[in-house]
Amino acid sequence: PRNEIVGIDLEDDWDDIIDQLANTSYTRLPVYRGSIDQVLGFIHVRNILKLLLRKKLTQETFHESLRPVYFIPEGTSLNQQLLNFKRERHRIGLVVDEYGEILGLVTLEDLLEEIVGEFTTDPSGYSRHITPQEDGGWLVDGSTHIREINRVLGWDLPTDGPRTLNGLILEHLEMIPRPGTSVLIAGHPMEVVKVKDNAIRRVKVYPRLEQKQADEEHEP
Repeated sequence: PRNEIVGIDLEDDWDDIIDQLANTSYTRLPVYRGSIDQVLGFIHVRNILKLLLRKKLTQETFHESLRPVYFIPEGTSLNQQLLNFKRERHRIGLVVDEYGEILGLVTLEDLLEEIVGEFTTDPSGYSRHITPQEDGGWLVDGSTHIREINRVLGWDLPTDGPRTLNGLILEHLEMIPRPGTSVLIAGHPMEVVKVKDNAIRRVKVYPRLEQKQADEEHEP
């Protein structure tokens, strides 16, 4: 969905952009100015970090690293999208409607997951979007698919509704939460860590509580 697109906003402070690049779990990111409707291109994060390590990253070299945007018409079949990705050698694109409005972002991995089922490029099951924490919890990107969380962590979060963790929490709360908001979903404590552009960007999740513990969490 459009509101779950994570990217680089050139209107942000340059130091904040550097911090975002250094801490992102994504391989590729769209770059825009003020709004995703003003998208300028995509960057390969690894290439940008190489420039950063060599102390050659400037706003000029950043712009030189931009790659053209690949637009996908709304309604294009999954098989056709996959063929287009292969032919054009793309791994990420933006879905647009008939008026050119951006509706969402699609990656090659998204297409493969839809066509052949759960997919990961890492046979160990590790996910860049799910990071273990010292307290036993996990830091998860809000745009992470529920099925990916269930597969990686061996959980059983509901998959009959929203596809992403952001959508699942928003459906449960029926409001845009503030950072620090806690919620219990399917027995799993979750804490909202970061919210931006009316979407939950980062969440700390914990293993399922025993029923008694879950009941205590709901006591006033």
